[in-house]
Amino acid sequence: MIVVSEKEKKLQSIIELENKLNEIQDVDVLLERILTETRRIVNADAGSIYVVSGENGTNLSIKYSQNDTQLRELPSGEKLPYLFFSFPINEKSIAGYVASTGKSLRIADAYDLPAELPFKFNKQTDLTTNYRTKSMHPIPQKMASGQLLGVLQIINAQDEAGNVIPFDDDAELYISHFATAAVQALQHAYNTQNMVRRMLKMSEFRDPKETYPHVERVSNISLEIYDRWAFNNNVPEEERHKFRDNLKIAAKFHDIGKVGVSDIILKKQFPRFTDDERNIMKGHTCLGAMLFYPPESSLDEMAADVALHHHERWDGNESGYPGKFDLDRLVTYSNENDAEAGQENTKFQIGGAVVVKRPLKGNEIPLAARIVAVADVFDALSHRRCYKDAWTIDDAFSEIQNSAGTQFDPEVVLAFMQVKDRICAIQLAIPDDKED
Repeated sequence: MIVVSEKEKKLQSIIELENKLNEIQDVDVLLERILTETRRIVNADAGSIYVVSGENGTNLSIKYSQNDTQLRELPSGEKLPYLFFSFPINEKSIAGYVASTGKSLRIADAYDLPAELPFKFNKQTDLTTNYRTKSMHPIPQKMASGQLLGVLQIINAQDEAGNVIPFDDDAELYISHFATAAVQALQHAYNTQNMVRRMLKMSEFRDPKETYPHVERVSNISLEIYDRWAFNNNVPEEERHKFRDNLKIAAKFHDIGKVGVSDIILKKQFPRFTDDERNIMKGHTCLGAMLFYPPESSLDEMAADVALHHHERWDGNESGYPGKFDLDRLVTYSNENDAEAGQENTKFQIGGAVVVKRPLKGNEIPLAARIVAVADVFDALSHRRCYKDAWTIDDAFSEIQNSAGTQFDPEVVLAFMQVKDRICAIQLAIPDDKED
């Protein structure tokens, strides 16, 4: 009989987890998952993950922070405050030291550091949150090329009774093994991110309103809405992980189809669109969906759903578009009977108009599209456009809330309002580029 030690079992579980990490495509989702799983591996109460930032990569910026002790003090379903701050990469801070030297640290008590060390622990956050940081294990995150990605910082290892203990040799072994695999997954995710950015840059060249800050905000807001919606609806953990990874990327492509709309219409400011021009503009939903069709992955399917249906209305009002649309035959149907019979009524021509015959209604609209619809409209309202001034944040929130049950899914709006504080933080963290 072969006896497997606890250490071997732990290492085997880490290997299995590595395979799951490699399936995650979005960098932000992956970073958050890495922090969560690293803490779980060594039973750590808290942790943070920092990424290299600044024009010349001279700063570290907080990306995610987790703290189970603080989380337990919040109402069920709530998250910790959305944090955004940065600091220089130098030896004066713990994370800065790890980033600048490339060396990991094991600290038994952050409040009892030898005086000769170049770095100090900043107690201000602890004082503000009434928390006690003790044991710490910060690890540099580097690509195989040596390029620094950031710092993973794990805080307060715990024994089975919940007592804070130092990180031991086994914990360092587990974390270092997992961190190596995590970096490989990150490299793949960064490659995906770069490809997405290039596609979005193409869209921005065509439509100045479709800026990268806008799509980043829509993507982040969509994720916050989904997380709360998933909590409200008791969605299983693995299902949540897969959906949010796809959503984070798919949301960015919601208006990618505008690359196929004529500049005469796309860049028109005043007067606003004629009916014919508006119907051509609506065609961007179909063009966007066609970029991901036929689908080769679940991401392709969601991206097509979002691009095609983020302008549908929950109440099925005829102002929603494009309605029932068959990507296989590039057609719309006039009614359900025609759809069932497979009869083609109105063909969509690339660059042409969309004639809506039967708008989708309620749960016919894919969930991802219902979520992005709220995020997109809110962000458009709360920021300046060439044809309008920015609404106040309060007015934009009121408009979304007042449109629940008509334009938007009431459950999605409920989730949106429940994460209001985090959405406001996203607005501050990702401002529009300054105009020349």
